[in-house]
Amino acid sequence: MSKQSRIDTVTRAVQDLQDATDLIDELAARHLGINRTDLRCLSRLSARGAMTASDLAAAAGLTGGAMTTVIDRLERAGLARRVRDSVDRRRVLVHLTERAERLSAQIWGPIVVDAQAALGGFSAAELDLIERFLTMALRNQQRHADRLRTEPHPPSR
Repeated sequence: MSKQSRIDTVTRAVQDLQDATDLIDELAARHLGINRTDLRCLSRLSARGAMTASDLAAAAGLTGGAMTTVIDRLERAGLARRVRDSVDRRRVLVHLTERAERLSAQIWGPIVVDAQAALGGFSAAELDLIERFLTMALRNQQRHADRLRTEPHPPSR
């Protein structure tokens, strides 16, 4: 197999993985009774812990006004709560609720367990290579997300 064929195979595999991840996210959002934007914010809270609304907005790529609406919806769904910072009472942090953590564990826990079991079959050097590839792929996605945010949109029909 040529190097270009291998590159094409990996590119297709990444696209298939993105599509499968997109489907899981869609099904998870439905399961939780929220939309995909709200799910993205839950994901950021899960990955990074409690955050201010402005930090969460930046992490999720949303405006402050949109973030307020998202947090309101997540609170109504019982998935997040606003809590005054115990050190600086002027700050309000957004936390996941126990319900959100429990439901997240039910949805993504088995996926993580299976992924970690599969990764256990790789050598340390192979894991280093996988991490290197994923870091490069993430930077590529972030760079192009920034590009798409700043490019003018095509005129609507």
